[in-house]
Amino acid sequence: MSAGGGPAASRAEVCVVACAEAWRGDGEILASPTGVIPTAGARLAKLTFAPDLLLTDGEALLMADIPALGAKPRAVEGWLPFRRHLALVTGGRRHAMMGAAQLDRHGNQNISCVGDWRRPARQLLGVRGAPANTVNHPTSYWIPRHSPRVLVPRVDMVSGVGYDRAAAAGPSATRFHRIRRVVTDLAVLDFETPDRTMRVRSLHPGVTAEEVRAATGFPLDVPADVPRTRSPSATELRLIREVIDPAALREGEVRR
Repeated sequence: MSAGGGPAASRAEVCVVACAEAWRGDGEILASPTGVIPTAGARLAKLTFAPDLLLTDGEALLMADIPALGAKPRAVEGWLPFRRHLALVTGGRRHAMMGAAQLDRHGNQNISCVGDWRRPARQLLGVRGAPANTVNHPTSYWIPRHSPRVLVPRVDMVSGVGYDRAAAAGPSATRFHRIRRVVTDLAVLDFETPDRTMRVRSLHPGVTAEEVRAATGFPLDVPADVPRTRSPSATELRLIREVIDPAALREGEVRR
């Protein structure tokens, strides 16, 4: 059952709430989610505990309302051309949630290629804006399929900068560098450890620590008292199902 006594939340809906929680306490910053569930999470956060978040339509318009996924906003509160967007990016006033083809225990992310970068087995997106994102403002990650192929001992190429590389680069790289959360279909992870390596922050309902360890390609710290990821409240479930994602696109992104 859900927190309000209604139909039980799906794993995808738990993940939406977990993504929303990544923006809790951020205040008036630009939220930049990538993917269906992060986008639903950012919109849920704005409708509930983070009303000051700034959200775009994915292009250059700041939305004044929260349309359903795939729909255009009915009201616009501002224009955010690329030059103004860059000013937010470089000043710490943005929190992006990106994906990752590979992510290691230090938070280094790869979205560029698989295999030796000089002759990769697979060419992916390229580094895109990941280096600038990760050193200039808080970043989180969404991993829809938690597996040893994604959570790896060492990434094949660094796109987003992890804690070890940011520290090695010095104050210019660490000033705004924060990896706030990693949300997967099994758990929520963070880097709140003395050596800034990944640990389990919470396990999704029904998931065991053994499942998460088996699906991770490196030793993973799971505290003995690790809590459960919270389930959506009745109000949050209504917003997810009726306002944000009435077409249930979220269920296609999480298949467990």
